[in-house]
Amino acid sequence: MAKNMTKEDVLKSVEENNVEYIRLQFTDLLGTIKNVEIPKSQLPKALDNKLMFDGSSIEGFVRIEESDMYLYPDLDTWIIYPWGGTEDSRVAGLICDVYTPDGKPFAGDPRGILKKVLKEAQDMGFSAFNVGPEPEFFLFKTNDQGEPTMDLNDKGGYFDLAPLDLGENCRRDIVVTLDKMGFEMEASHHEVAPGQHEIDFKYANAVTAADNIQTFKLVVKNIARRYGLHATFMPKPLFGVNGSGMHINQSLFRENENSFYDPSDELGLSQTARQYLAGILKHARAFTAVTNPLINSYKRLVPGYEAPCYVAWSPTNRSPLVRIPASRGMSTRIEVRSPDSSANPYLALAVMLKAGLHGIKNKMEPPKETDRNIYVMDEAEREKAGIQSLPATLKEALDELKKDAVIGDALGEHALAHFIEAKEIEWDMFRTQVHPWEREQYMSLY
Repeated sequence: MAKNMTKEDVLKSVEENNVEYIRLQFTDLLGTIKNVEIPKSQLPKALDNKLMFDGSSIEGFVRIEESDMYLYPDLDTWIIYPWGGTEDSRVAGLICDVYTPDGKPFAGDPRGILKKVLKEAQDMGFSAFNVGPEPEFFLFKTNDQGEPTMDLNDKGGYFDLAPLDLGENCRRDIVVTLDKMGFEMEASHHEVAPGQHEIDFKYANAVTAADNIQTFKLVVKNIARRYGLHATFMPKPLFGVNGSGMHINQSLFRENENSFYDPSDELGLSQTARQYLAGILKHARAFTAVTNPLINSYKRLVPGYEAPCYVAWSPTNRSPLVRIPASRGMSTRIEVRSPDSSANPYLALAVMLKAGLHGIKNKMEPPKETDRNIYVMDEAEREKAGIQSLPATLKEALDELKKDAVIGDALGEHALAHFIEAKEIEWDMFRTQVHPWEREQYMSLY
């Protein structure tokens, strides 16, 4: 995507591409994409950061008496959508930061929260926090009304090709569309479960990576609809098969030097990398509420389906929370394997970065690496090895989040309070509901 765009560049692009409407996009606290659509006549006002919206109607934003908010477009996110218009009347978008009327970043804006933690990294001498996400999703068939069914689009498996992978054309269309929009993809393939797909992004700085994830979700859902399919990023839509995760590859740079690489180390990992890793493991139980924010997220984090459920690390083993991919040099990175695609990407990156920086600041040492398959270890063996489990429920994760001042500080008081409040309501609705499983198990027996 174009960088260093100016207002003049944007206005020129509007005329050259017959853009009639512009979506000013931002993300609420729970990760839902919101937008204010304006005609092109209003664009100069928006580019001068003078477009106001009602923040009281957005999840986790503000009370009714302090509702006025301003959208500050990030010109480098200018994009022309390949849907939602015609050749003569196209729709474009800009991703915005949210500001208060007194010109300050709004404390509940997820993009601003990530920028705040990135500033902390810059103050420590790191010029970039590079991120490579690997989002997975399922494709289900839709019914005549266009609503999702539980019928998968194929019976394919890991890296399968057509005719088993009927989603291949849809996935290729997604990749082609993203490419036209300026995204750089590393790979795309069918995942382990039937109907499951993965598209991996080339690494980018954290804010761009989070922006890309949000735009990616829009593209996937829109293209899938063209094929009569429903794309879902729900972590575990089906029992008995793998869930969908979003592994996050991450590294810190100082100018053009990867701070995670040390050729003299036996694993090629620098002290900085090991300290960052130690911070991730230390705060993992607390940041899980943010990286895995749904009731359903915890149906994925169970043994037997390749998702990590234990706080450990390994250079080779895929059962722990953190893996160290084989590439070294500029590509040295750590892969945190627990997040899923339902996470708000801005908040997820913010809390993981904050955890890693805390490890660096305090010169923390990671525990011993884990070479064994943790799934086959019993509880006593895990305890002896000092391996904790990730939270088993959203409630447990929220309790851990409340206790962790470092992760709380990453979110800030406003966002933390609103996030916990919204998620505790969600948990309570689930806890008090009577589920079909209970009726199947107990109605006849009791």
